[in-house]
Order: sequence, then structure tokens, then C-alpha cells
Amino acid sequence: MYTHPQRRSSELTQKLRNQAGVWLRELRERRGLSQRELAARVGAEYYTFISQLETGRGRIPPDRYLIWAHALGIDKREFVRTLMSYYDPVTYGILFDQAAAGQQTSLPTNGSSGGSSQVKKTSRGRA
Repeated sequence: MYTHPQRRSSELTQKLRNQAGVWLRELRERRGLSQRELAARVGAEYYTFISQLETGRGRIPPDRYLIWAHALGIDKREFVRTLMSYYDPVTYGILFDQAAAGQQTSLPTNGSSGGSSQVKKTSRGRA
């Protein structure tokens, strides 16, 4: 089974997590919630978890996305889509046809994916 977890030590990963934290803090503050209040609304055992997220030292578990969206008063699809742009920029770029976070992603042209065909980009930048 193939897995490609984001490594916290990666410079890009840390930058994206920091940006996610800023976005989450802005949402919380717009709702007028303290970290303790948000923690209670999302069922976090410790309010310090909110602080960790807001400083880029963690991720919201996917099974909690809907609870968080509701607590922060944001549309669930917008919430998940924005989080995905920070937490999984490669998948985000594929699904939404963009180079996520300003990072160009390229497909292998040497057949390393099992085939031997070259990948060519169209004028819109897609293969």
C-alpha cells in the first residue's frame, strides 16, 4: 500500500500548516470565540489543541471537519476545500485544476508510473 504522508519537517508543509492556522484563527475570531469556547464546540479535550492548530503544529482530523465547519459558521464544502489546499495541496491541485499553493506539480515522463508514454501539457497547462 502506498502512502505519502506530509512530513512535518518539510519546509513547504510547515509553511502551509502555518497558513492554515492563520486562516482558522481568523475564522474563530470572526465568530467571537475564544480558544476554550471553540474547543468545547468541536469536542476537543484540551483548548491547547486549538492553539497548536493555529500555530501550524497539527491538523484537524478529517472525521471532525463537519463539526468544525459548523462551529466556525462556514459552509462545509468551502471549509473542506480550503483545508485541503493547505493539508493536501497535490490532491487539491488535481481536483481543482490548479497548481496548489503556487507550487507547480509535474507528472513523470520517464514511465515511472508503470507506463512508458510521455506526458505533454496543453496550452492550459494540463496533461
